[in-house]
Amino acid sequence: MIVRIMGEGQVRLADGHLAELNKLDDELLAEMETGDGPGFRRTLQALLARVHDLGEPVPDDSLEPSDLILPSPDATLEEVQDLLTDEGLLPD
Repeated sequence: MIVRIMGEGQVRLADGHLAELNKLDDELLAEMETGDGPGFRRTLQALLARVHDLGEPVPDDSLEPSDLILPSPDATLEEVQDLLTDEGLLPD
């Protein structure tokens, strides 16, 4: 799967990592629902860091379509809410 992090580029990520990332996505969603700004920021950073840790960067000159788009590290709570689906940021 190709994951785009807005403002950073793309990362190739094995589908097998989605379960681990979904735990962070669930935490992020809960923090957004309660308006926990510091928790939201911490969990968003952890989610993006984990994508970088588990994935492999896609070269900038590659024109592969993104299967998933994640917010930039400095995205606001409101900006991330605009990206949410019923499942959060990541598919279950």
